[in-house]
Amino acid sequence: MRAEQYLRTFIRALDAFTQTTPLAKFLPNFFRQNKQMGSSDRRTISRLLYNYFRLGNALKECALEQRLSYAEFLCSQSESSFLQRFRPDLNEHITWPISEKVAFLKQYIGFHLQDVFPFTAHLSSGIEEAQFLQSFFIQPDLYIRIHPGKENWIKSRLSKEQVSFRTVTSHTLALANSTPLDRLLGKGHYEVQDLSSQQTAEHFKPQARDYWWDACAASGGKSLCLLQEQPNIQLLVSDVRTSILKNLDDRFDRAGIKKYSKKVIDLAKGAELDFSHDTFDGIILDAPCTGSGTWGRTPELISGFKESSINTFQKLQQSIASHILSYLKPNKPLIYITCSVFKEENEEIVDFLIQKHGLRLESMQILKGYEQKADTMFVARLLR
Repeated sequence: MRAEQYLRTFIRALDAFTQTTPLAKFLPNFFRQNKQMGSSDRRTISRLLYNYFRLGNALKECALEQRLSYAEFLCSQSESSFLQRFRPDLNEHITWPISEKVAFLKQYIGFHLQDVFPFTAHLSSGIEEAQFLQSFFIQPDLYIRIHPGKENWIKSRLSKEQVSFRTVTSHTLALANSTPLDRLLGKGHYEVQDLSSQQTAEHFKPQARDYWWDACAASGGKSLCLLQEQPNIQLLVSDVRTSILKNLDDRFDRAGIKKYSKKVIDLAKGAELDFSHDTFDGIILDAPCTGSGTWGRTPELISGFKESSINTFQKLQQSIASHILSYLKPNKPLIYITCSVFKEENEEIVDFLIQKHGLRLESMQILKGYEQKADTMFVARLLR
C-alpha cells in the first residue's frame, strides 16, 4: 500500500511543479504544505521526482507510471520497494551497471540514450558522449573545500558522526548529496563548492600585489579560491544581482575576508564602465551560460531547454567579454569559465577572443565532472 501512496503523492507533486521554480526550492514548499509526510516519505518522493526528470526527453510516449518505473530502474542501484510493487521484473536487475540497463531497455522498449539529452551535436570536443549521457542517471556528490588549517577538525568531526566521505585533495572532500552539513559542521570552516569549480583555480596563477576583477562573481566561490591561492592581492567583485552579492558578503565574512571592493554592474550593457580608469592584472569571467554541465544536479531543466538558447548565450558571452577586455592590462590573463558542455559557449568563444580581440591562448580544459560525480565545466586562460 505504501508504494501506491507514493505514486499518488508523486503525481500530485509533479502536477504542482512548474519550470519557473527550481526543484530544490519547490520540494521544501511542497513538504511544508504536506506536513503529514515523515522524513522517509519526503526522501522517497524527492528521489522519485529527481529520477523522473533524469529521463530528460526520453520515453515521453510512455504512460506516466511506466516512465517513472523506467527512471527508477535506471537511477537505482539497490532494491526499490516501488519497483518491487509495480515492476518486479525490473527490480530483479536493479544492481546491473547503467550500461547494461541502457542496453536492456533499448532491446526491450526501444529506449535510446541520446533521447535523454538530444543536444549532443553541440558537445565540446573531448566529452565522451555515452559516458556523459549515462551520468545523468547518477546523483552527483556534494563537494566541500576546507579552509586552511581546518582539515583535521572537519575529518575528525565527520568520522565521529559516522559520515562517509572521500578525500579528493588535502582540502577537498566528497560526500553524499544529502549530507546535513549545517547540522554536522556549522559554518565558517568550509565552502560548498563543486569539484570542477575548485579545479578552475589551477588556471588563475595570481601574483602578490596583483589587482584582480571577478567580473561575474555571483556568491564568490571563484574569488575565495583566488584568495586562498594568493591572499596578498587587491580584489574587485561585481555582479548584476544585488541579492547574490549579499550572499558573497556573508561567505567572505565567514571566511574572514575583509578587504575587497564591490560593484553592481550589468556587463551586458554597452555603456562605459565606471572604474576610474582602473586596469587589472587578471580578470575572471565566469560567464552566464546554459548551465548544461550542471544538469545532473538540476535534471528538471533538461526537458524544458530550448536549443536556440545556445546561440542566445553565445551572443551574451561575446558581448560581455568584449566589454571587459579594455580593462585588462597587456600580457595579463583573462580566465574564461562556463558550466556548459556546449562548444558554442566554450571553444567557439575562445576562437572569438583570439580572432576578434587578438588574445593568445595559454591553456584550455574541459573539466569532465561526469567522470567524478561532479559538474562538467570549461576553463580557458588567455593573455591580452
